[in-house]
Amino acid sequence: MGILIGAEGVRQEWPGKLALAGATVGVYEGDRIGVVGRNGDGKTTLLDILAQRVQPDEGSVTWRNNIHVGVLGQADDLSDDATVHHSVVGDGPDYEWAARARTRQIIDALLEDIPWEGRVGELSGGQRRRVDLARLLVEDWDVLLLDEPTNHLDMGAITWLAQHCKRRWPAGEGGLVVVTHDRWFLDEVCTSMWEVHDGRVDPFEGGFSAYVQQRVERERQAQVAEARRQTMLRRELAWLSRGAQARSTKPKFRVAEAQALVADVPELRNELELKRMAVSRLGKQVIELRRVGFAYPGGSDVVDVPEWIIGPGDRFGILGENGAGKSTLLGLMQGKLAPTRGHVKIGKTVKFGLLSQDLTVLRAHERYSVQELLNSVKRSVVVDGKETTPAKLLERLGFDKRELLTRVCDLSGGQRRRLAILCVLLDEPNVLVLDEPGNDLDTDMLAVLEDLLDTWPGTLLLVTHDRYLMERVTDHQFALLDGHVRHVPGGVDEYLRLVGELRARRAPSAGPAVGAPAKQAAEEPDDAKPQLSNQERRELKKRFDAVERRLDKVAAAPDEIRAQMAAANPSDFAALTELQGKLDAALAEQEALEDEWLELSERLGIDA
Repeated sequence: MGILIGAEGVRQEWPGKLALAGATVGVYEGDRIGVVGRNGDGKTTLLDILAQRVQPDEGSVTWRNNIHVGVLGQADDLSDDATVHHSVVGDGPDYEWAARARTRQIIDALLEDIPWEGRVGELSGGQRRRVDLARLLVEDWDVLLLDEPTNHLDMGAITWLAQHCKRRWPAGEGGLVVVTHDRWFLDEVCTSMWEVHDGRVDPFEGGFSAYVQQRVERERQAQVAEARRQTMLRRELAWLSRGAQARSTKPKFRVAEAQALVADVPELRNELELKRMAVSRLGKQVIELRRVGFAYPGGSDVVDVPEWIIGPGDRFGILGENGAGKSTLLGLMQGKLAPTRGHVKIGKTVKFGLLSQDLTVLRAHERYSVQELLNSVKRSVVVDGKETTPAKLLERLGFDKRELLTRVCDLSGGQRRRLAILCVLLDEPNVLVLDEPGNDLDTDMLAVLEDLLDTWPGTLLLVTHDRYLMERVTDHQFALLDGHVRHVPGGVDEYLRLVGELRARRAPSAGPAVGAPAKQAAEEPDDAKPQLSNQERRELKKRFDAVERRLDKVAAAPDEIRAQMAAANPSDFAALTELQGKLDAALAEQEALEDEWLELSERLGIDA
């Protein structure tokens, strides 16, 4: 198993922050590596150094000769004026990229709803991200370095990307290094993990679940070693004190209790107890939707809910593709949108707590320090039956005491997300509405958030594309499919199956796939096309193969003629005229062959 990328003794320090201190890692053929760590601990720095985008302060990075390394950064380099078509496959002939099955699959999976000839500058942030990902994946690479590739992807697209990464290279070939907070993706794709922390890179075998188990075991072993060291130190101190009384006053290190804390597995939340507490806070009625429909002016229904009763203590996850209407549904549930038909009834005691994707809860406090914001919300809060201060709870969410003096506008994305979550909880809502709460959170903070939500007594409505988070904190999932709300007892797996069936039903009536000019359908419906006999199909296939071979032969002719024209004597008009005629003929022949190739591929039903 040969090495593809090696980094030895790498040290990188940013102003006020040591990112890497003498790290040595290697990417070998067949590696599928997930990179985890807290926000700001150096994951992106490590990826940039491996990609040779950043020159380390010390150490070296070596690539094997003649390898091609593809990089997906957190920010794209796409031109606003370029079309999606040009950004993804360039300006080459359509038949060249359309002949590659993998390219067609990538375009269909990621760019289905994006105008193929639309300008990149007119796209949303999520659409730009998918264009950049498609641009990278259509190329052939020996190593892929991906920084948060699942951002802005829905569950269906994330599932597709996981399968693509698993099948992209044969076993034992290629290399993948991916930074992501999507724990399901890490478990599904990765065979080893790197944890970046305190300037170090610690390797772990297996996916995310195996990494968590190994990390807990390492911490337990470290505690045992520390306990032994403390015991030896106490013996030394006791000997130095020269007295039994001094020895007897030394506190005993409770090794067993410390090990029990590390090895302890939290119990599953008590649904009945939480529902009982929720009823006491909410009463029996929370939200009722009866024959509810909502449509924007001049359009058809975006959301259609025959009947849905949400009770105290219910923990529901809402699944749906991007643009399916999840935000509209949440607006109806909270009374922010009036239904165009039917009615929504909200209990009198309901108090909503909303965490939106754009963190509106922080908007009015941008100039406050974190401490000032906490003081303006609440002085104390009860968590797990114990009273504590908001500052202590914020420390539990990964904040340092020194960061309490930082202004809200100067916080990182992950810090803002954690602070917004805390502010929503401190307002003591009894119905919690969370729209993508896991954005910008690292895996450790996601685990802390899950623990907080596990013991939260109230009704929970969650929208997220993080499969692990969805299945961890909700008890039931509902899906928005073509605007209709449907209970999915089988969870995310059932939802993905239903989405696949829905797309299959749409396929016959759908137009040509967005972004695939070579797949344009004939004007008549597919089922109206005459069926080819086996003999006709064989003849057409022979013609198709012959045209393809001819295209390959003539592809270089125009460039050769242009080179001859450039080398010719500028005053020899006869020679230049002859060469120009040859060039026109070569281009005409190439165009005719391309048209014939497209016509034959359509008649054969080949995905071009």
